[in-house]
Formats: sequence, structure tokens, C-alpha cells
Amino acid sequence: MTDRALAVVRAGALTTVQDTGRPGHAHLGVPRSGALDGPTAALVNRLVGNPPGAAVLETTLNGVAVRPRSAVTAAVAGAPCAVTVDGRPVAWGAPVRVPAGAVLDLGPAVRGVRSYVAVSGGITVDPVLGSRSTDLLSGLGPPPLADGMVLPLGRPAGLPARVDVAPQPSPPEELVLHVTLGPRDDWFTAEAVRTFTSRAYRVSPASNRIGLRTEGPALARSVPGELPSEGMVLGAIQVPPDGRPVVFLADHPTTGGYPVIAVVRPQDLPAAAQAVPGTPVRFTAVRGPRRR
Repeated sequence: MTDRALAVVRAGALTTVQDTGRPGHAHLGVPRSGALDGPTAALVNRLVGNPPGAAVLETTLNGVAVRPRSAVTAAVAGAPCAVTVDGRPVAWGAPVRVPAGAVLDLGPAVRGVRSYVAVSGGITVDPVLGSRSTDLLSGLGPPPLADGMVLPLGRPAGLPARVDVAPQPSPPEELVLHVTLGPRDDWFTAEAVRTFTSRAYRVSPASNRIGLRTEGPALARSVPGELPSEGMVLGAIQVPPDGRPVVFLADHPTTGGYPVIAVVRPQDLPAAAQAVPGTPVRFTAVRGPRRR
């Protein structure tokens, strides 16, 4: 029988298995998780003939190297990077045939943060609560990749796409996040709300899959103390005691006690996955603050 598996040669700084996540379990304290750049994960799956929800690899900054034990079709997209098969350059953003035993290597990201690798048949680690995603906050799903790990692969379900290079957006030079103010914008001064929606912030190096942290002007509170814990949604912008906004991403906690000044429009979040530290961030309100 053909050995459908992928051996990890070089795990990279942080490479995880991700699919569309496990929504619907927040009442159990389980985040949604899933690929931070969902459209790119779906794209690489289409390129190799997988269904859009098949599990892929999500890399961080310095890529990954894997060796399939049988011939596969692979595709890499997201953060642009050099891609080689046994040292020979191959296409980025297009389906590539990888022979059994050859090493598929993704180099460091040239721009952006996260690259995505799909392999025909998808990665078929055991699902947890309906998803194969690694959740860094709760620890559910498979652990981050380590050198020598072996990942099972499914059987190919479709044919690779017939394209040379698939178009996709570039990583942002400026991250513009459209937000709906509230539910706790009234916990901040009117001047703080104006600052939030008019001043530029920067992506902090402390950002991760849990949240995009920012550097910039602190937001002054008008209400002292803390809230009882409230439910948190994907894209919620919580403001901790240092006054710098934090945008909750896929592995965010499901509850929190710091006030949420606004919530990001869902379609803006994939770009946040590719914003490198130092990228300017602007929060643009799609409705005005509450009357005071």
C-alpha cells in the first residue's frame, strides 16, 4: 500500500496544521482557531484539488521543509517565499508535483508573515471537536510541527487546478481595519475614541495567533475598574491596562474582562495575518461613536 504521509524535515519557527477551525464551541471555552488567512488556505487547497476545508500547513516567517513518502501535488501561497523541490526552484502560487522522497522546502518570507502549504489529499491528523486545527491557546489539535514528525495524508479527491500562477493580494504595507465601535466604547473618553479612529498605530512584535498587538497612543478610560468577564468574538479589539488596542485573532480567548472598544469587519482580518511587525495600522469606523 502506498504510504500517504508527510515527514517534517525542518519545522520552522512555528508551523501548525490548520483548517477552517472549530466554530460553535465558545460556550465550552474553546476558540474557533483555524487558518488566520482563510482565503489563502482555501486557495492552496483549490490549486491541488482539495475541498476548501482540507487541513493545510500554516508557517510563520521562516518556512518549513517536508518530505512526502509518496508522490503528491503541493501548492504554496500567502507570504511570498522561495520554494524548491530537492533544491530546484519551483513555482509559488501554483500546483507543483513533488516526487516521493523529495524535499519540498519553503524559504523565509520575503514579505508578509504566514505562508500556506496544501498537499493533495489534505493532512488527516485526527480531528478534535470536528477540526484538525492546532489551537495554541487551548492546546487542542495536533502540536506545532517538530523535526521528525510524520503527518498522515488523505487520498486525492480532485484534479489540480490548471493555472500557471494564481492571483492573490500582496501583504499589506498599511493595515486598514474597518471597525464597528462598541460594545464598550463608552468606557473611553471622547478624545480616546477620536484618537483610536484617527491616529496611526503599528503592529507589535508581540503579536501572535491569539491577537495582533499594537504600539501607539494609549487610550484613556472614562470608566475606572474592570468588567466582569464577557464573551469575546473574532475581531474584538480589547484594550488592556496599557491602553494599546489588541485585535483578537483565531486563537483568542472566548471571554475577557478588559473593555472592547470596537470589532473588526471579518473580511479585513486575513490581511492582519500577513502584517509584519512595524506595519502601520489604522482603525476606520464604519459608524460613529455613541452619543454621550
